Formats: sequence, C-alpha cells, structure tokens
Amino acid sequence: MRRINEAIREVLSEAITGGLKDPRIGFVTVVSVDTSPDLRTAKVYVSVLGDEEELKQSLKGLEHSHGYLQSLLGGQLGMKRTPQLSFRRDESIERGMRIEKILKEMEDK
Repeated sequence: MRRINEAIREVLSEAITGGLKDPRIGFVTVVSVDTSPDLRTAKVYVSVLGDEEELKQSLKGLEHSHGYLQSLLGGQLGMKRTPQLSFRRDESIERGMRIEKILKEMEDK
C-alpha cells in the first residue's frame, strides 16, 4: 500500500503543479495519500500556500478536477481499479506548530 500511495502522490503532484489550468488552484503541495485497502477510495492530503480562502478555492478546484486526475492516474499507473479521489487539508504542519508552542511554554515555566 505504501508504494501505491507514493506512486499516486507523485503522479498527482506532477499533474497539479504542471497540468491543471483551473485558476482557483493556487500553490498546492500533495503531502500524502491514504488509499483504502480495496483501492476504491483515496484521501489526498494537500497543503496550500496562502490564507483560508485560498485553501477553500484550491480544494474546490481540485474536487472539480478529480475526474481528469483519476483518468490520468489510470493511464500512468495502469491500475486495475482507479480510486475515487477526495482532497483534504493536511493539518500536520499546524499540529506540529501547536505542539512546539506547548512544549516551549512548558519549558519556559
């Protein structure tokens, strides 16, 4: 599963940064992919440079482009079944910053 997730992440990263013309999609980085064991669905975690509104617009643009991206995956990876893509915000950076802040506050006490 790890190899499948990484292959999907690579194809989507290339497609999003180089092939999509949707003006709603800003500077998007595909952080990780979590594919279900039956390969029917894949959660694509993305990070967007910008504010909350840019994030929302980029996610809308990506959801609108999911059909194109799925067909691209099928063509490049030659998978028997191409997963249904859903795009989500990657919160690991914010979570890490919160943990770092809490640890720093505890250290200062």
